[in-house]
Amino acid sequence: MKFLLVFDFDHTIIDENSDTWIVKCAPERKLPNGLRNSYQPGHWTEYMGRVFAYLGDNGVKEDEMKRTMTTIPFTAGMVDLLGFIGENKELFDCIIVSDSNTVFIDWILKASDFHEVFDEVFTNPAAFSSAGYLTVQNFHAHHCAKCPKNLCKRKVLKEFLDKQLERGVSYTQVVYIGDGGNDLCPVMFLKKNDIAMPRQGYTLEKKISQLAQDFSPVQCSVLVWSSATDIMSYLKLLIKE
Repeated sequence: MKFLLVFDFDHTIIDENSDTWIVKCAPERKLPNGLRNSYQPGHWTEYMGRVFAYLGDNGVKEDEMKRTMTTIPFTAGMVDLLGFIGENKELFDCIIVSDSNTVFIDWILKASDFHEVFDEVFTNPAAFSSAGYLTVQNFHAHHCAKCPKNLCKRKVLKEFLDKQLERGVSYTQVVYIGDGGNDLCPVMFLKKNDIAMPRQGYTLEKKISQLAQDFSPVQCSVLVWSSATDIMSYLKLLIKE
């Protein structure tokens, strides 16, 4: 009896968007209009590449970025939830699938000592260049028309589950915890016995509701959360069963 917990990162584990939080490091804590307006839908990673180049050009160093990123608040109840999962690792496998990047997630999880809670993190690879600039790449290539160019979370989830099956690991239930529009694709892949936990008032909840109104509801159960305490209550019930 093992459960797989799949977490989004921005606005789910942390209560902010890590990519927009980094702008606090920019001169006057804002980006020039030309850069801000250069974003094209579906091409966020390329846009963030330009943001990181701008920060580098303005002499923003790695240690300053790290200091800024580790001040991001966790979502209400999340510290307790991650502590609870950490104490029950024999029952839960836990992964992050996020459109953030490896450097930001690594900094935040290590600073809060939650690194060990997660078995794997799937996100856009990032690194500092020899010149001290942060660079970021697309996570993978995919053919899903619904998802941003750099990341289809359904593909990540499916490949992870397939790989686990090859190792002889199958899950009693997959619990998917997220908030954004790009979390809908993996949620639609979940089976009847699985559960989607969209954050209350965010895009994922609205999109799931819309599907139900259009008489094409998702297969899995849906449980909305506003604090991570709601998620913990559900996991405690799961364990009791």
